[in-house]
Amino acid sequence: MTDINSKTPMEKLTTGGSIYCAGNAREFKTGDWRSMKPVWIEEKCKQCGLCFPVCPDNSIPVGEDLKRKDYNYDYCKGCGVCAKVCPFKAIEMEEV
Repeated sequence: MTDINSKTPMEKLTTGGSIYCAGNAREFKTGDWRSMKPVWIEEKCKQCGLCFPVCPDNSIPVGEDLKRKDYNYDYCKGCGVCAKVCPFKAIEMEEV
């Protein structure tokens, strides 16, 4: 076995992770990774539309009526960006 260090040439490195086909987040329900969960308080929501474009996981669905719906928790990772941008405090973060 070769000792690998910062001076090891590329040709002597061991093979790393291999990706054999393309993938995306739709194939993996990543919502189980979160430790915080956003809770939508529909009564406080004014449907201003500030939350869904900032969601990095596209976890805030918007209906054909252009109104947001409750979260898609299968993909929400609980980052809290939506809660930070909500001027009406209609999104609260809670521990899972």
